Amino acid sequence: MSAVRIDGKAMALAIREEIAAKVAGLKARGVTPGLAVILVGDDPASEIYVRNKGIACEKAGMHSETIRLPQETTQRQLEAEIDRLNRDPAIDGILVQLPLPRHLDERAALSAILPEKDVDGFHPVNAGRLLAGEPTVVPCTPKGAMRLIRSTGVETDGKEAVVVGRSNIVGKPMALLLLQAGCTVTVCHSRTRDLGAVTRRADILVSAVGKAGVIRGDMVKPGAVVIDVGINRVEGKVTGDAAFDEVSEVAGWLTPVPGGVGPMTIAMLLENTLEAAEKRL
Repeated sequence: MSAVRIDGKAMALAIREEIAAKVAGLKARGVTPGLAVILVGDDPASEIYVRNKGIACEKAGMHSETIRLPQETTQRQLEAEIDRLNRDPAIDGILVQLPLPRHLDERAALSAILPEKDVDGFHPVNAGRLLAGEPTVVPCTPKGAMRLIRSTGVETDGKEAVVVGRSNIVGKPMALLLLQAGCTVTVCHSRTRDLGAVTRRADILVSAVGKAGVIRGDMVKPGAVVIDVGINRVEGKVTGDAAFDEVSEVAGWLTPVPGGVGPMTIAMLLENTLEAAEKRL
């Protein structure tokens, strides 16, 4: 058995083309969706992510701003910048690139963003709406992962899903989305005993722990949908949480790293920004 490779890059490209067409329609009505990204410090990985987001915005026809703040920026200065963007009518979405330097309060910074401009879906109000099953801004990576799951054609209702990782950014919202899709959901983490015994039950397995090779072939149920959210650098190469060659021999569907969830995350960021602009209109 060899897993079907879920091509997130191709799917993201198609979504971005649809978004560009909708942006053109909005611009014809006098509204240009705008995204502002705040980058504090000079972390090389964050710099790459921010640059890619800016390029994606420009290709979609959106207005893009990148605010670079020095490493020594204070909490007050960061929140003042967020407040300025909250009041800027040209900005529909605000994104604070994570992680922030250790001396800054990440939770306070994210909470300072207006919920309607929180295109990352991290504001407590949006997180609460997701928990309650109400319409809200869905975090980009879990939202993209759900699109990839849907693309397989596998019916989610009644399926057993396992999420490895319990972060506020991916693990927890991923579990909520799978619950809403009718799955029976188990969340695993560093304290889970016999991880393989749990993951082998999963019809849908999502790994988001950032640990290369943590998901081995013998930990996967034959025919399962495996969504690999992990991004790890091993000997200069980017790899996921799954041991790809092993897992591909057991799973029914599998996302590659790179080229799986990553491109979809940026596509969902653009979609969330577009939806914010549509609400403004």
